[in-house]
Amino acid sequence: MSYRHLIAALTMLVVALFALSLVTGVARVGPGESLAALFRDDGGPLTMVMREIRLPRAILAVMIGVSLGLSGAAMQGFLRNPLAEPGLIGVSSSAALGAVLALQTGFAASFALALPVAALVGALVGVGAILFLAGPGGGAFTLILAGIALSALTGALTSLVLNLSPNPFAANEIVFWMMGSLADRSFDHVLMALPIMALGWLALARTGRGLEALTLGEDAAASMGVDLARLRLILLGGVAASVGAATAVAGAIGFVGLVVPHLLRPLVGGRPSRLLLASALGGAALVLAADIAVRMVLPGRDLKLGVLMALVGAPVFLNLIWRMRGQS
Repeated sequence: MSYRHLIAALTMLVVALFALSLVTGVARVGPGESLAALFRDDGGPLTMVMREIRLPRAILAVMIGVSLGLSGAAMQGFLRNPLAEPGLIGVSSSAALGAVLALQTGFAASFALALPVAALVGALVGVGAILFLAGPGGGAFTLILAGIALSALTGALTSLVLNLSPNPFAANEIVFWMMGSLADRSFDHVLMALPIMALGWLALARTGRGLEALTLGEDAAASMGVDLARLRLILLGGVAASVGAATAVAGAIGFVGLVVPHLLRPLVGGRPSRLLLASALGGAALVLAADIAVRMVLPGRDLKLGVLMALVGAPVFLNLIWRMRGQS
């Protein structure tokens, strides 16, 4: 399959899953009637459900999938490691810590978007800590070590907040938020996250040439005129904006940035620049499919999207490790 055919196929898959997401729900209404209600200005309950619940949920699924898939492909290209994923540098755990503190202190109840704003601030603080720990001249190995240290610290602080929480209801809300979900999201979340994600997408799209050069090694890339420090800064900023905003509005959703680039890499000939767009579309398709499955498998039990992604992604991750073990 050529690259153009792959992109066309992934685009059609995303469009089909987006339409399916719009007509999937607990209400027993036909697909045609549901889609008609989306464009009808009658103020009826079905129109409200389509416009205020299902449409923003589907849009967020696409945005989050693009962010996680694109960030995962960029991280794997920069670190030259198929096991790398956006959470490796601690952005997701930093965003989760910010949200947990907002829930525990009561700041999340102060206004509608207080929770995602706190999570986004946590992600930005985490990236600043990564840049400080790795230093201006740190390479990929230093970046990985800094990310592991930050993830461990923020994870420990999150557990400490849960452990010391005097309010069991707040602790319960924190646990459920950390599972990741697109339920009860509105266009306020879309409008808050989209500009930040878009900046992250543009930044990561600019890393294609540098990632191609890095396949030959850091010394070869530097000799080809690639500014590695600038490339790292752009990549970290793009990942922070994309993944931080995704975590802020939906909670922790893992494995998308790991699984999607791994599955699509053979189809693009292993070229990091081509893998970026393919992984963005593949991530959107995967998150849309998972969110549809959440509503169909246990419609009355509120199965969390992050839980389902872990159940699907963990076996793929183990299979990847097993294959690499066999190759070695």
